[in-house]
Amino acid sequence: MPLDIKKLKKSLIEKGLVNTQDFDVFAAKAAKEKKGVTDLLLAENIVSEEDLAQELSSQTKIPFADLSKTLIRKDILFQIPELIAKKHEIIAFNEDEAGLKVAMTNPEDLQTIEFIKKKVNKNIEPHVTSKAAIFSVLKQYRRGLRQEFKDIIDQSLAASRTAKQEDLAKLAENMPIVRIVNTLIEHAILQNASDIHIEPLEKNVIVRYRVDGILHDVIVLPKEIIAGIVARIKVLSNLKIDEHRLPQDGRFKTEKDEQKISFRVSIIPVFDGEKVVMRLLVESGRILTLEELGFQRSALKIAKRNIKKPNGLILVTGPTGSGKTTTLYSIMNMLNTTEVNIATIEDPVEYRMPRINQSQVKPKIGFTFSTGLRSLVRQDPDVIMVGEIRDEETADMAIHSALTGHLVLSTLHTMSAAGAAPRLIDMKAKPFLVASTLNIVIAQRLARRICKNCSEKYQLEEKTVAMLEKEFNMGKIMEVVLKEKVIAEKKPLGELTFYRGKGCEHCNMQGYKGRTGIYEALAVTDSIKELIVDCVPTEKIQAKAMEDGMISMIQDGFIKALSGFTTIDEILRVTKE
Repeated sequence: MPLDIKKLKKSLIEKGLVNTQDFDVFAAKAAKEKKGVTDLLLAENIVSEEDLAQELSSQTKIPFADLSKTLIRKDILFQIPELIAKKHEIIAFNEDEAGLKVAMTNPEDLQTIEFIKKKVNKNIEPHVTSKAAIFSVLKQYRRGLRQEFKDIIDQSLAASRTAKQEDLAKLAENMPIVRIVNTLIEHAILQNASDIHIEPLEKNVIVRYRVDGILHDVIVLPKEIIAGIVARIKVLSNLKIDEHRLPQDGRFKTEKDEQKISFRVSIIPVFDGEKVVMRLLVESGRILTLEELGFQRSALKIAKRNIKKPNGLILVTGPTGSGKTTTLYSIMNMLNTTEVNIATIEDPVEYRMPRINQSQVKPKIGFTFSTGLRSLVRQDPDVIMVGEIRDEETADMAIHSALTGHLVLSTLHTMSAAGAAPRLIDMKAKPFLVASTLNIVIAQRLARRICKNCSEKYQLEEKTVAMLEKEFNMGKIMEVVLKEKVIAEKKPLGELTFYRGKGCEHCNMQGYKGRTGIYEALAVTDSIKELIVDCVPTEKIQAKAMEDGMISMIQDGFIKALSGFTTIDEILRVTKE
């Protein structure tokens, strides 16, 4: 239901979320773009869905239901079937003598309320909640993965035992096999997994999900059904179903809850069969801002200053899976205006972005990063994004594109920001060209976020304090922490407050949910350029950058640990070299 915009404006101003002038600007922009004001406020991160739900509650005088930390009893939840709950955005969350309490995004949907009332034969007490909360609770309808499989494993075994090699195509269409693959995919999406690993062993098959960067065992399947599972995935990915000796790569797409998800499939022969890894890429996901990714004060200021430059080279470095491409997409999103032509060459295209010309490499036909980049330059681009600089030819083309008036964005596999220039020089790039084109290097890692639902404060043990003081220059780290105003006054390390997750239902007892980035942003100043031209080693560039005020990844990690975003253990895990 629509909100009263005048009342919303007054409420947001009173809460300090926006001032009068800014709200009027948003309202004018919304009218010009033919959008709702609330949609624009959400898109610009001025308000959250939770804020709008609470405002709706205030305006309608209907109670607000906070479902973010609620584990609903199954007998209450299932009084409204999942399909109805999803379609009409309504959840049964409590029950007492007065009737069934339901949470809705539109509590004035009288038709749905009346339908539920007749179905359960009880009085209905509507409450307001957000779409995000509804979506979160919908996951509670799902039975555990093992329970999901209990009814279909026996049918799959029967089909697999009778199938011959030439029957693989039929086996791939066998309903129990189809249900197994669909269930694995569905649960991976629900758990926000980034990868699915299906690993054949001597006597069984292990399925693992990578969630927040960590692999977890989720189920053990009988060895007999691996042939059917692999065949099904090959059919989905348009791969050769009878090829078992050579690796194969493919992809397919699916849609879940209005999300378009692309699966990048890799199948490789191993000793006990064929191993499958599927990478999940949410194509319709919202591009995050640098602030949402975890950039803070100093790094954010350096990044924004260099992104505004009309030409030059911007590099993001780190190991595989550290979120480099996501950072590049955030930067492109900042640059994506009607006055700018942006072109990319990627492997693969992970997110679709409007008004950006995205190309995907195809090495089999000779369309590589270097050949693609050579063609992109002739497309009159202002900004070029190259997925990765991995060879001499691509490095040379990227540098020359930056020299000829283009802003070039790319990634590089180095462990630190200071290692980027020496790596380019190793690729035969001329040092003076690297120095003259390189604007900024951002190095990053992804650390797991502490679960907000079970976060607790604690102080470090003496042995941990001793280890940290031995391993790191804690005096310098504390100077940076004070400078960034994370703590009010200097204290001994053992007296500082840190945070950790105890483990709860919401985070599967892990203590972590989601990830945040830790960064170091090296601006290529005149003093850094001189070092690059002199071909000095990485250590000297790092020392000079920190002398000039760069915050290192370990320092940024301590800032985030003291701010309650992540733990000391996570920072030590992801920064180990």
